[in-house]
Amino acid sequence: MRTVRTLLALGMVMLYSSSMADKSVHVLPMQMLWGSMGLALGLVAARVDYRFWKKQIWLVLLVTVVLLLLVFVPHVGAKINGARRWINIGPSGVRFEPSEAAKLALIVAVAWYADRYQRHLGTFWRGLFFPGLLIGVILGLIFIEPDRGTTILLALVAGGMLFVAGAHWKFIIPMLLAAVVAGAVSLHGDSMRKGRIDAWLHPELHRLDAGYQTHQGILGLGSGGWTGIGLGNSRQKHGFLSEKTTDFILPIIGEELGLAATMSVVVAFVLVVVCGMYISSRAADTFGVALGFGITFLIGLQAIINIAVVTDTMPNKGMPLPFISKGGSDLLIMLIGVGLLLGIARRVRVVERAPATSLDPEGAARPQLSY
Repeated sequence: MRTVRTLLALGMVMLYSSSMADKSVHVLPMQMLWGSMGLALGLVAARVDYRFWKKQIWLVLLVTVVLLLLVFVPHVGAKINGARRWINIGPSGVRFEPSEAAKLALIVAVAWYADRYQRHLGTFWRGLFFPGLLIGVILGLIFIEPDRGTTILLALVAGGMLFVAGAHWKFIIPMLLAAVVAGAVSLHGDSMRKGRIDAWLHPELHRLDAGYQTHQGILGLGSGGWTGIGLGNSRQKHGFLSEKTTDFILPIIGEELGLAATMSVVVAFVLVVVCGMYISSRAADTFGVALGFGITFLIGLQAIINIAVVTDTMPNKGMPLPFISKGGSDLLIMLIGVGLLLGIARRVRVVERAPATSLDPEGAARPQLSY
């Protein structure tokens, strides 16, 4: 997709601009390395028949669970700010985040389940209990890292996929409610996240503490005007926005390139979602429909959450902006996901007119399906 390439190019430019302030010379090269791997694997995913992954589903799930468990292994998993979400790769400090791989693995698993048991999704056991166990194992391991934001994100994506595949809403709602209740209970003893919610509810009282990052982000978005103050000229990146290359890169875009560029980013994600939905709707089977919808919903919902956070529409939650924010694991998985979408697009059903020799007795051409 050209739109994805444009977002990726913009991300590289803005990462270079944002990292200039603290002279983080390694940020752009590492992002380019992850992006190159993502493009290569995405190309492979586009050329391989997406239905291949139905046959490998148990291997995919096994590898995912092992990766999620490795974050808790001493000297293998990395603990940062009280969370164990990363695996150390080599001595150079490079880390991989298994929960990012789990996003795509869960989408493939739910798509496989929806395809295999579509006719039974209206029953309690096949529509709620068994898919709930499948989803719960992955989400449970992510939840205890802890990574509540990704847990809620994937719960919404999985629920949406089952609904599109034919599951009744009365089975989807309990799954989502269980995720919400678990999140609410976990907040009881989490002063940091309760502080973020309080800062969102009372922003004027927390501009210098829990709400500082969001406040500075809004100042950056507002100070750019229509056309921005110029690429590389951001003031907010000089010590005001600590997450300027990750969760809060959009305010830097707004400050340097203006409202026009910010809205262009929003429109670009809308186009990605529309194209993804179109591709999914034309898939040749239920697996393709569910898989395409899941990937599209993941990209769109993650973008919505990031934009909502930086505009103070929802409480602060670390969620990278797809294709733009720093984060090699996220970029790698997103590009593979786009590759899978393109693979679905290459094998959509196309109804062609048969040649004259294949006419039926009534003279009507028989439709032929090609992939």
